[in-house]
Amino acid sequence: MQARQTLADIQHLLIQVLQAPSRWQALAPFADTDGDLAAQVLDEAAKFVDSAIAPLQRTGDEQGCRFDAGRVHTPAGFRDAYQAFWQAGWPSLSGAPEDGGQGLPSVLEGVLFEWLAGANHGWTMAPGLLHGAYECIKHHASDELKAQYLEKVASGEWLATMCLTEAHAGSDLGLVRTRGVPQADGSVRVNGSKIFISGGEHDLTDNIVHLVLARLPDAPAGPKGLSLFLVPKVLTDGNRNAVVCERIEEKMGLHGSPTCVMRFDDATGWLVGEPNKGLAAMFVMMNAARLHVGLQGIGLLEAAWQKASAYAAERRQMRAPGATEPVSLIQDHPAIRRILHTQRAWIDGGRVLAYHTALQLDVAKHSADAGERAAAQRWCALVTPVLKAALTDQAFHGASACLQVLGGHGYVREWGIEQIVRDARVAMIYEGTNEIQAIDLLVRKVLTDGGQGLNTLLATLPGQAPTPAASARRHALVEITQTLAIAAQSDPELPYWVADDYLRAVALVLLDWAWGQIRTARHGSEPPGDPDRWTAPAQALAQWVLPEFDMRVAMLRQRIAQALEFKPPVAANAG
Repeated sequence: MQARQTLADIQHLLIQVLQAPSRWQALAPFADTDGDLAAQVLDEAAKFVDSAIAPLQRTGDEQGCRFDAGRVHTPAGFRDAYQAFWQAGWPSLSGAPEDGGQGLPSVLEGVLFEWLAGANHGWTMAPGLLHGAYECIKHHASDELKAQYLEKVASGEWLATMCLTEAHAGSDLGLVRTRGVPQADGSVRVNGSKIFISGGEHDLTDNIVHLVLARLPDAPAGPKGLSLFLVPKVLTDGNRNAVVCERIEEKMGLHGSPTCVMRFDDATGWLVGEPNKGLAAMFVMMNAARLHVGLQGIGLLEAAWQKASAYAAERRQMRAPGATEPVSLIQDHPAIRRILHTQRAWIDGGRVLAYHTALQLDVAKHSADAGERAAAQRWCALVTPVLKAALTDQAFHGASACLQVLGGHGYVREWGIEQIVRDARVAMIYEGTNEIQAIDLLVRKVLTDGGQGLNTLLATLPGQAPTPAASARRHALVEITQTLAIAAQSDPELPYWVADDYLRAVALVLLDWAWGQIRTARHGSEPPGDPDRWTAPAQALAQWVLPEFDMRVAMLRQRIAQALEFKPPVAANAG
């Protein structure tokens, strides 16, 4: 993917559609960050991504990572690119100045990581958890740990991992067995094994900061007995800690990113946060990571779209309907236009949603108004799982559709689009599978208050009044939510059966809102470029994307009706 190809579009969405500079300048930390400064940052970021990261995409996939007696060697050029990345200050864009960061709005960091994922997803996995690790250490670690590790992580000089998963546990963190035993000097000795650890071992940086979920000896069973520990690869005295990479996985994609099996053999670590409250500290990382995974989805779909669009603009095949020449560019064939315009609708609308969410993250942290902070927190809690699931799902299926534009040429390596399809697939799995995101949305976020939070969000969506069709979809979603809350009392399994359909319905309503924002902005100032640039995907949204909402609602209503008819069996009278 070429980041500079997207720069004008992204500037239009940030400035005209979301009016981002005035929104972040209303927050004290960003009062001096005007649109010109943001534009300069993004311009330089696009140059760096296109020149230093994108050229390593195919190298990373074909060479992959090499495992050698506990050490991992990344593909040629990866270490040099990473050293240039952190030394130029890119990992520290949104970090606080007192921690060595640049104090810029989160949305600028979001755009950077969207570009990085689209240009080279495998390489981007290395710094992908840095911001989450920084927030976790900043808000939960002791002063001593912060003095030793915070600035190194904030700057990106040292990379970080998130060590949750164990072979027997999978997504059920309550089954974690790794142990942490307190020592007289205040440290702990960590023992256990973790799997699927992205960047658990590599040669990109001189140290790696592992954040590990484990149990103290007296911890209760289940997720409420988990604590979080910071376990560095290299200790402060320069000696290697007892952290061992046993192997790296051979995977469908992401060959440039080492996915490690890690073993902790009496490794020295320190408690982060309070005992038995490790999940609360870890979720600071996970929530930030989930927004970034949604942005990965946008970047990967953009990368696939760029390849498909470029191919369609030069490949001649058959006569298009209404054409006079014997052969036409395939971009003139309706079937190809439908694919390209539909994916464009998802990319543009997804960007509005993701960038708005990044802006809300800053409002939740920095607004002086308690009501604004609460509304922003509500948005982030409800919308983050939707973005993670819907945008990564579209990244994989949309990239596959873009591959179809190239026909057989897409299935071979020459054009590189098959790599994007392979790399995109894992984003539907990690940072909480998309099914878990749907359950989190419906069961933990929506139904706990009977749907009032979601209803409030829908009623207070910013912008002009919705179209009649959009208003009807919002009302249908509110009605479905209320009925689900009632029906779930008769059938406790119901929300788990329909969570995926519900999340998808919410995503479509939000996507429609995002495009309403785009349309409103276009009436004020026409963006530069092809006038069909925004009209065609808007039409595709209406014709081929939003009709899915009615299908999802019909499926939800059918399953709800079954639940309302359900009569639990009456227990036999033992007397």
